[in-house]
Amino acid sequence: MNRVTREDVAAALATVTDEETGKDVMSAGVVQGLVVREGHVGFSLEVDPAKGAAKEPLRKACEDAVKRLPGVLSVTAVLTAHRNAQSPAAAKGHSHPHTHEAGQQHRAPQGALAIPGVKSIVAVASGKGGVGKSTVAVNLALALAKLGRRVGLLDADIYGPSIPRMMGIKGKPESRDGKKLIPIRNYGIETMSIGFLVAEDTPTIWRGPMVQSALTQMMMGVEWGELDVLIVDMPPGTGDAQLTLTQRVPLTGAVVVSTPQEIALLDARKGFAMFEKTHVPVFGIVENMAYFVSPGSGEKSYIFGQGGARRMAETLGCDFLGEVPLHMTIRETSDSGEPVVATAPDSEEAKPFIEIAKRVAAHLDKALGAGARKAPAISIEE
Repeated sequence: MNRVTREDVAAALATVTDEETGKDVMSAGVVQGLVVREGHVGFSLEVDPAKGAAKEPLRKACEDAVKRLPGVLSVTAVLTAHRNAQSPAAAKGHSHPHTHEAGQQHRAPQGALAIPGVKSIVAVASGKGGVGKSTVAVNLALALAKLGRRVGLLDADIYGPSIPRMMGIKGKPESRDGKKLIPIRNYGIETMSIGFLVAEDTPTIWRGPMVQSALTQMMMGVEWGELDVLIVDMPPGTGDAQLTLTQRVPLTGAVVVSTPQEIALLDARKGFAMFEKTHVPVFGIVENMAYFVSPGSGEKSYIFGQGGARRMAETLGCDFLGEVPLHMTIRETSDSGEPVVATAPDSEEAKPFIEIAKRVAAHLDKALGAGARKAPAISIEE
């Protein structure tokens, strides 16, 4: 089978001309966030928000041009609006350290799927696996609930769902009408995961379109009820599933998780860049496994290096949300389905998550208060 490359896709898109400007979409700089992964292609077309509907034929033409390429299995092409007051640096593709200040309105992609009843959605992401992203997502969700928020938790890691085990949940979700699933509630938060629907030891072997369909169903086909915030535990990396979420869901913001060592920080930068390109505000960076505390002496040992995520946050111009130590209790409670924030909220181990949640809550209040987009109400025809 032919293996399509980024250059192949770019060449195909260069054959599509925007009638309004007379230029092809590549040379005009309309195409953003081009991702090609194992035959699955995703990109956005940046257009004037006032002309979004009129540009739908252009989006379709780009999608069709790429679909005709040998080796292409799926194409996700969306229209996005230009940000207000774009700086010259941003126009040249350089990130400005204050790009995501709450005073700047965040625009949803054209056709983004709003989730009824959900006021805000926060993605918890990492550039690579093995950094404890799911542990942070679970305890962040629980900490926000401790702060009085109505919280939901979506496990969007199709290939490696871990939320059911971490949340101590077994069984399958029910449905009142045979159309929408009812999330399973534990520790005061509503939870949904593909892990509820497949056996824990059964591998999920799906191609890109099936993943996109499953993610859409878990967001839109669930009775989330009235939530202040839905925490989405993203799959690790920056591939097809991640692009689906960032382009099809009106994310209020994102939290990037990394460990201190340089290789993890390099991958975390890729995650940050993905959110930048899809215009999702990054609330900040969490450094997990920041240090090890000796049980006997209480001495801190910086096994993976010291302060790497903090320095990266300063370089990228986003907040450093906090550091979580490498602690046996955090690992044990996650493995046993008794997360530390739920079972020992006043402990030293839970304290970092509570502080991170306070900072995330402040970002949410600022974003929503500044008029950043809330999920618009939608009607569902029976």
